[in-house]
Amino acid sequence: MARQARTLSSTGYYHVIVRGIGKQLLFEDSSDYGYYLLLLERFSKDSSITICAYCLMENHVHLLLLDRDNALSVFMKKMGVGYSAFFNRKYERTGHLFQDRYQSEPINNESYLLNVFRYILRNPQAAGICPFDQYAWSSYKLYGRSGQIVDTSLFSSMLGSAEEYDEFLMAATDEEYMEPHYSKLTDEKAKELIKKKLGIESGIVLQSFERKERDAAVAKMDRAGLSERQIERLTGISRRIIHEILWN
Repeated sequence: MARQARTLSSTGYYHVIVRGIGKQLLFEDSSDYGYYLLLLERFSKDSSITICAYCLMENHVHLLLLDRDNALSVFMKKMGVGYSAFFNRKYERTGHLFQDRYQSEPINNESYLLNVFRYILRNPQAAGICPFDQYAWSSYKLYGRSGQIVDTSLFSSMLGSAEEYDEFLMAATDEEYMEPHYSKLTDEKAKELIKKKLGIESGIVLQSFERKERDAAVAKMDRAGLSERQIERLTGISRRIIHEILWN
């Protein structure tokens, strides 16, 4: 089956997500995180890609990128190949490291851009790891600094001082940062996909599944294009649980 063409952003901004295959850890120690950042800096300088924000979690990565010349695919391929080779060599493993293709969500307006920016930086706090301003492997502390791996000049002009930046991040609610994108599916279409993909008449049935089976079904719904909010609405499973299934 041919791969579906990616949706292009009218602004050039994208929220990119890469995950470890089967929830495989991508980073075992600080040198792994450091090497991924080294590759980000190297390959972005070699292309027209600008890094606007990042957050490296144990088994997935969030990036906010500006792609001026449709170079995203080549850039992400270099990142995948380069880091996989490093990781497999270091830990004497073989096979794929990343799950499927990277996900890229186009960002077409300013409010969505700000929401994704905030979501990425708050991700460690949303996952229950630590307050977002204490996490070592995000671009939070690089705000307003020049000559860094990230370019925050746009957000500095939009948000203002470091104090205003912190106020913006701290003002987020769970609903705002737990779901950075919204499903393009209507609920009726989503219900049809649930029947087709899972072989059940209603998403509510998932509440009676064993945990492992339920989690696999939720992941399948996510891959089919349902949003976290939509999965919650159609299954009755809390969004906090859905978020943990998909991101932990």
